[in-house]
Amino acid sequence: MTDQIRVMVVDDHPMWRDAVERDLQAAGFDVVAVAATGTEAIARFRATLPQVVVLDLQIPSPSGVEVTAQVLAAEPSSRVLVLSASGEQDDVLAAVKAGATGYLVKSASRAELLSAVRRVAAGDTVFTPGLAALVLGEFRRMNEPATPPGERLTERETEILRMVAKGVSYKVIAERLVISHRTVQNHVQNTLRKLQMHNRVELTRYVIEQGLDHDDRDDHDDRDNHDNED
Repeated sequence: MTDQIRVMVVDDHPMWRDAVERDLQAAGFDVVAVAATGTEAIARFRATLPQVVVLDLQIPSPSGVEVTAQVLAAEPSSRVLVLSASGEQDDVLAAVKAGATGYLVKSASRAELLSAVRRVAAGDTVFTPGLAALVLGEFRRMNEPATPPGERLTERETEILRMVAKGVSYKVIAERLVISHRTVQNHVQNTLRKLQMHNRVELTRYVIEQGLDHDDRDDHDDRDNHDNED
């Protein structure tokens, strides 16, 4: 339930910060802290340990990218959802490299924000439409293929891995493949074990680096499913 999701909001613009806080509280989220600067964000994160940090990148020092890296180093189970006015490639890539699992531009609707917070809290990756393709394409260009560690993945594990990396929820993956939610979770856990990884963020980076995500049909299907998400 959303009232179990603890959230911190970080933005140096009071009107915007207050509006996001109100929207989250009205939807049943537990807003445990707000902050206007990077220094405040890090201190209040450590004091409250929210599950999700809704974070603007352009904040007084340290920057949103640095805050992302520091809070996730302190508590790797937390999630960072960037909510920024910038959709520039450099900003998006810097945030993802630092560990952010979601990136929305501030033109996103209230419903999109609330859905993104829920999905990020559940372990999904969420991007404003268009940004996922940007991230995947750039990382594919930057990284040479590497030999994957561990055991060889099955065709089904690879199929699920590709969808996980594009931010498709377990529920949608299960519906698309006509399998149970539990089966999807089991495949993801087997993939983590085989690749000697620990979480979905590492899986996403692996797919990006390997250039495994290049099916235009899936991209179109994912956009449709994102549009249909609650």
